[in-house]
Amino acid sequence: MSTHARLAFVGLWRHVLRGLSLLREFIADRRGNILILFGLSLIPIAGVAGIALDYAFANQGRTQMQAALDITALTLSKMMPLDQGQLDTTGRKIFLANLGKTPLTIKAENVADQLTITPAAGKLTLAVNTQYPIYMAGVLGSFIPSRIPIGSRTEVVWGQGKVEVALALDNTGSMASSGKLDQLIVASNNMIEILKAAAQNPGDAKVAIVPFGFQTRVDPTTYVGAPWLRWDLWEAQNGTCGGGGSGSTQAICTVAHCSNSNWTTQSDCLSHNKTWYTPGTWTPQNHSAWNGCIADRDKDPSVNYDVNDTSVDTGVAATKFPAAQECGSLATVMPLNYNWGDTNSIDTSTLHGKINSMNAVGNTNVTIGLHWAFQMLSPTGTLPLSQGAAYGTENLTKYLIILTDGDNTQNRWTSSQSQIDPRTTAACDAVKARGIKIYSIRVIDGNETLLRNCASDPSMYFSVTDASQLQGVFNVIGTTIANLHLAM
Repeated sequence: MSTHARLAFVGLWRHVLRGLSLLREFIADRRGNILILFGLSLIPIAGVAGIALDYAFANQGRTQMQAALDITALTLSKMMPLDQGQLDTTGRKIFLANLGKTPLTIKAENVADQLTITPAAGKLTLAVNTQYPIYMAGVLGSFIPSRIPIGSRTEVVWGQGKVEVALALDNTGSMASSGKLDQLIVASNNMIEILKAAAQNPGDAKVAIVPFGFQTRVDPTTYVGAPWLRWDLWEAQNGTCGGGGSGSTQAICTVAHCSNSNWTTQSDCLSHNKTWYTPGTWTPQNHSAWNGCIADRDKDPSVNYDVNDTSVDTGVAATKFPAAQECGSLATVMPLNYNWGDTNSIDTSTLHGKINSMNAVGNTNVTIGLHWAFQMLSPTGTLPLSQGAAYGTENLTKYLIILTDGDNTQNRWTSSQSQIDPRTTAACDAVKARGIKIYSIRVIDGNETLLRNCASDPSMYFSVTDASQLQGVFNVIGTTIANLHLAM
């Protein structure tokens, strides 16, 4: 042993001897009955420690019980229909088999009194009420109860469940970075496959796709003559100026003005060797030049057409959808359908083909993405793309999934985020008021508070820090929807 080690050993041994000496003095000390007080203090100390252990064991038991209950519910849902006797007998066996060892007072002989299975139209409700017997904290005697009540509950929809799912997917320019759009395409295709595989019959699951930027886009050839379109805004921006006038828009063409906007009078304009234009004649382009872009509907103080699914009145321009021209090559929307197609398809008449056609272009207007996905699920509008079943249809659940990677940057009226965000909140509220469930997904960037509050429940909000996580998120959402409504 080295000199350093020997010195360390000797020092340690001295500390041990001193500790033993102090302990002997403590035991021999009669002043103030220290030993008695010390002994009595051990009881509450042990009791507090016991409470903590009992709580941990009880919580562990409840977790086991909840997991077993969930498995029982899902298993029974795939066996339905069953009568009450079959539900009770089979359910108890499945529950006990999955429960395993537990400190709770659940035994084969008393589970019939503790597990209840209640069937309803297309739904099963399972509940367990049992107890955890106090073990470790028993030293405290009558100061604490001898048993803690423990309960769990779960529900599952089993009947010929159907779903309508609208995907509102950010296709703005920022989605081109960090592989976000590529990952979104893969994740969306995977979700479509999950719903396709879970659908028992044609039409059990229908999906709509809404790529959005600061506008949305429809197929211009199909919808150029649609009565739900309004053309005044488009015509004012797309045409030619004649009759001695000049200007690229109707507003400029039809008023007298200088070729240099610094000069507002004819004399000033001419004195600076510029050209003075008299009011011209504006001729709008033929509607066949329209590229299918759609801007926000009008904001009305009491109706808010831009966020609600209010029906289009062909005699009221404010209710119509304004044709626009600024969305570039944005992919067109697709109404609810179950024409699944192939994962690698480029046929845009199929769901997979539509997803694969998406590309990144333009600024962000989350409101219009929400609004158009809302339209897809709505039965109320005259818009041909509104193909949703009636609200409240039995065994049908509507879902809207909104995904974005950025803050609101532009809508029809402004580029101010502080003015656009309230429109997004209003759209979220309008969707949820119709009983539609919202999943919201934030991809790296974006207004976290806005999106979390938009979701129907905090558990339905996802924030990913890397685009590769999108596949996991979409798999979770797709599987949850399938298990709750389409699994048999």
